[in-house]
Amino acid sequence: MATGVAVVGCGVIGSAVAEALLKEGKLFQQRAGVTLTLRHVVERDVERAKKAGMPAKLITPDFDVVLKDKQTDIVVELIGGLEPARTFVLKALKAGKHVVTANKYLLAMHGAEIVAAAKKAKRCVQFEASCGGAIPIIAALTESLLANDINKIVGIVNGTCNYILTQMTQNGQSYADALAGAQAAGFAERDPTFDVNGTDTAHKLAILSSLAFGAEVPFEKIERAGIDTLSDVDLKFAKELGYVCKLLAIGEKTPKGLSLRVHPTFVSTSHMLGAVHGSFNAISVYGHAAGQTLYYGRGAGGKPTSSAVIADIIDIAMGTAEVLFSKLPVLVKKQKVAFVPSSEIVSRNYLRVTALDVPGVLANITNILSKHGISLAAINQHESKAGQPVPIVITTHEAKDGDIAKAIGQIDQLKQITANTVRIRVMDQ
Repeated sequence: MATGVAVVGCGVIGSAVAEALLKEGKLFQQRAGVTLTLRHVVERDVERAKKAGMPAKLITPDFDVVLKDKQTDIVVELIGGLEPARTFVLKALKAGKHVVTANKYLLAMHGAEIVAAAKKAKRCVQFEASCGGAIPIIAALTESLLANDINKIVGIVNGTCNYILTQMTQNGQSYADALAGAQAAGFAERDPTFDVNGTDTAHKLAILSSLAFGAEVPFEKIERAGIDTLSDVDLKFAKELGYVCKLLAIGEKTPKGLSLRVHPTFVSTSHMLGAVHGSFNAISVYGHAAGQTLYYGRGAGGKPTSSAVIADIIDIAMGTAEVLFSKLPVLVKKQKVAFVPSSEIVSRNYLRVTALDVPGVLANITNILSKHGISLAAINQHESKAGQPVPIVITTHEAKDGDIAKAIGQIDQLKQITANTVRIRVMDQ
């Protein structure tokens, strides 16, 4: 018996999914024993869908056509954003359709509402493609690692940012040139704000953390900073120190609650995440039984993302997705937990202090750090002309974020300081 599928949205991912459904049915039958039939492609811009190679008879601008079609079993939402995606998903569930989505924004902001609607309708929602592109991280968290008490997740989950940072680090490109290259390669949107300011990564961290820790994750609890304010000066210093810069999503359990944060981090070149380049993603999960496991693959692009979307469609067609969704607590039963304020987070740090090269300035800086209990790991100052501004690079041992912030505030008040101090966290292990 064939499973009918409607694809909503005919952009890069939507057209790749529709094309796979049209051309690769034999493969899906051989691999999974299911017959998938593309019944509709919903796209407001009909000409766009035609240019993408969609058969004219399948294209419709009217979503209600899908809702009324009793032979459409699965609705694949690939338009992105909050609206009309949220309305379409809720209507599809109410009409008795299963839903597959790659929409991390929607899930991060309205995931609880959508899951509740699916439970009420006795249908399921699948979202493997929402985090990590082709990487099967949702399957790992909801199936393969169920025997583990997961205490930490660390990942590179935005291909746009990783591509930009790779170009800046390896090829010496400016931020603006690297961003333009990412857009030309199809890794970045025309408006890349959510990518470069850390919001997209935070959306994905909200989803991954809710599954890993079985917790309700209000989006505002995630501290986030992006790469849009990074200077190539700091990336050059990172290279000198044996680090590369990555935008990391970090979720971890602490004795006081969950810590969830997104920020640029200097990662040791010997660390596995330090070797993840270009648009690739990687997610490291730490469980009490399995220890550290690493998931690596292409995090962007039509073909890689369509792989995850099709896998969700197949799981629904086989009946396995519905069983997991109805029974698995980590999917549908979330606990309310405490969240640790960023001031309590402990990490190593890189500081770049710009100061006049005059006697006593270094002593003043180190005295302030000492008063806040911050121990220094190294100090690096390039030779300069006396009396001229010079960057002083300091790496610290582990210290609380709150103490670092207070120390920076006092350092920047010194009369010898000519620019705001730059602070980037450091991860060795």
